[in-house]
Amino acid sequence: MEKLDLSQLDNEEKALEIRYVVAKYIRYWPWYVLFIFIFVFATYTFHRYTVDEFEVAGSLVIKNSSTPESRILDRSNIFNNGINLENDILRLRSKNLAREALKKLHFDVEYFAKTNIKDIELYDRSPIRIEVDWSHLQVTEIPVELEILSETNFRLAPVQGGLMDFNSVQAAGDESILNKTYSFGQSVETARSKFTVFLTNPGRVGDVVIFRLVNPTVLEDRLAGSVQVVLANDYSSVLRISTTTKVPEKGRDYINALMQSYIDYDLNEKNKIQENSIAFIEEQLGFLEDSMKSKQRELLSFKVDNKLLDVSAEFSNILAKMNSLDERNAELDYQLKYFEEIKDYMVRKSKDFSDVIAPSVIGVPDPLLNGLIQNLVTLSQDRRKLLATVNENHPEVIKIDVQMEKVQDALFENVVNLIENTKKQKDGIQREIKSYDSEFSRLPESESRYSDIFREFQLRENIFTYLLEKRVEAGIARAANVSDNAILDLAKRGTLVFPKKTQNYGLAIALGFLLPFGFIVLKDIFDDTIKDQRDLKKHFMIPQLGVIGYSTKDTNMVVLEHPKTAVAESFRSLRSAITYLASGKNTKKILVTSSVSGEGKTFTSLNLASAMALGSKRTVVVGADLRRPKLATYFNHSDKVGLSTYLIGKVSAEEIIKPSQHENLFFVPSGVIPPNPAELLQTPRLLEFLKYLEERFDIIVFDTPPMGLVSETIDLMRLFDINLYVVRQNYTVKDHLVMINDLFNNKQVKSVYGVFNGIINSGYHYEGYNYGYGNTYLYSQNNKYMYNYYGEDLETKKKKIKKSEKFDPVKLIKKAFRLK
Repeated sequence: MEKLDLSQLDNEEKALEIRYVVAKYIRYWPWYVLFIFIFVFATYTFHRYTVDEFEVAGSLVIKNSSTPESRILDRSNIFNNGINLENDILRLRSKNLAREALKKLHFDVEYFAKTNIKDIELYDRSPIRIEVDWSHLQVTEIPVELEILSETNFRLAPVQGGLMDFNSVQAAGDESILNKTYSFGQSVETARSKFTVFLTNPGRVGDVVIFRLVNPTVLEDRLAGSVQVVLANDYSSVLRISTTTKVPEKGRDYINALMQSYIDYDLNEKNKIQENSIAFIEEQLGFLEDSMKSKQRELLSFKVDNKLLDVSAEFSNILAKMNSLDERNAELDYQLKYFEEIKDYMVRKSKDFSDVIAPSVIGVPDPLLNGLIQNLVTLSQDRRKLLATVNENHPEVIKIDVQMEKVQDALFENVVNLIENTKKQKDGIQREIKSYDSEFSRLPESESRYSDIFREFQLRENIFTYLLEKRVEAGIARAANVSDNAILDLAKRGTLVFPKKTQNYGLAIALGFLLPFGFIVLKDIFDDTIKDQRDLKKHFMIPQLGVIGYSTKDTNMVVLEHPKTAVAESFRSLRSAITYLASGKNTKKILVTSSVSGEGKTFTSLNLASAMALGSKRTVVVGADLRRPKLATYFNHSDKVGLSTYLIGKVSAEEIIKPSQHENLFFVPSGVIPPNPAELLQTPRLLEFLKYLEERFDIIVFDTPPMGLVSETIDLMRLFDINLYVVRQNYTVKDHLVMINDLFNNKQVKSVYGVFNGIINSGYHYEGYNYGYGNTYLYSQNNKYMYNYYGEDLETKKKKIKKSEKFDPVKLIKKAFRLK
């Protein structure tokens, strides 16, 4: 025997369940389409009236500017590259640098095109340009409308609110300049305004431009806060500088100007040493020039007065040596003065050393001194950069202060030693000069005096020439200076960052689908009624005998009055199924009940009896619901005499059986409502009445009270051949089926069958079954046999179908969500 593969059955069951769930929720597609359309349209409207925002970015390379001496003195900085990018990031985001960048740009006036949709800033596409005198009082942040009347004139007017302007109320501006005509190039000046308008594009006559003055201080704060500076890579020293703007060209220009301002700032800091050196040399040259000219005049006067043409060759060698010693002595004085100034500078200023002159400029060849001063100046510059953005308690500032203290200690000690050594050298030179002076005492007095004057003049001339050379060297060094940093990539084009249109449309489609889908799922979760046949099969253990469609007719006598409808056909199917039940009995007794009122048991009883009568069966339908009788009203009959009056013995059985207007169909009204309906239905007279009906009818249909509300129905079920339990779609609660399931499982009742009533045509199919009206084959719209069979004109039907196929959203939605 072949072994059954249970895993394959499980897979098929899972696939079946998935298809069922998909089919269950896909029928609500009109809601999905409607919500997706609403959300997509809302997203389109949002994009239409929202100003796009772009991200513009450039990159800057920060190079290592630390010296070997600084890395040796700072032990924590020996094994790293010495680059403190945090300082550069703070500097790039500082307001001071923003101010320098704005000096290169024209951002203090914003120009807009006049539209009714959204603000469109013209920036460099504006046909006008406004120069603002910020030394004068100005009204800022108030838009003003400018109309170009001609190539020479324009008119200023207040801005009128547009169609989509929900905040048209503006603060009061300078009304004295409005509604007036001015000339281009003319200064518009009042007590609160002063600016000049220039026409840059004469071909735009007739255009209207809206402009707004922006306070430079506010602009600095806004732009400094909008800049984002991050590392381009964790292992590099490249900074990515970006900003978000509504005009990409404007953001591009600002980022480029900001990076250039940073480069200029760094270069200015480097040039500051050379500039201080040149200023010092210029000051010394001024003193020497006056002194040298004075000595030159004195020398000429002495030669003329004493008629001296040349000095004796005997003492020329001595004079040359003394001149050399004087030059060396002057150089030492010059260096000593420089060392003293360094020492005093360190005593006076303990933090700022940006004005210190490099030793190489003065001619001091000491490499250690030069390295220490250069390192101290670099640290001082870094400290000033930091203080532009943070306070003195910042950890980076404290770190630099510690490094500066170490360098100062080493520098101070070095300067003290240099001063002592220089003084010793001066003393030695002075002794040599005195020895040579004694030799000059043998010269005649006039020649001796001439030699002294000539020597002083030559000394000043040599020093003057030396300083001129140093000034030229400092100038060349300043011109050759370049920044340690460089622009890697200029900002060129912007990237759209808001709104993210593709993402927003995707989100709109997702929300348009998920919102109704989630609502429907939640509704199904909290709705504990029976939804469909599959749901019924899970919660209803009784065999299902028939399915009754939802009737849209105004009458409850559907089988008799509308025999060609699908509902009538479903009752015929139910009649066929009942024919094979209790086939051994001549008379079939059928009881119809349900869980609660409103599930269609009376409707089912009446139409089932009608279907039996149409099948040439002598049928009687009895209204056994003595609490809420309805059967008689369907036959337009009074309930004064009926089953209740018979059970109390006031009338006979023949008197309560009433014929209907249709052949083979009879009915028994419920009668007046008794005080004890349960007891009446348990009297022997009911059995006598049933026996009486069996003798005269082929089919007996009892419409009984709901089983979940009263107790007598359970006792009645034991008296009947077939018990029909009516369950209504989207009405019967699952918990109400627990009682009948227990009775059926415990075999307390027998011959019980379910009838699924009120099925709405959901329009989805599942495994060959249509969860809709009755028989799919007979009532398919493509079945021509159906039209001919029921006698309707085929062309008429086609016109109805064609008309129904026209897209009617309201009708479609109602049809998709019609629940009973």
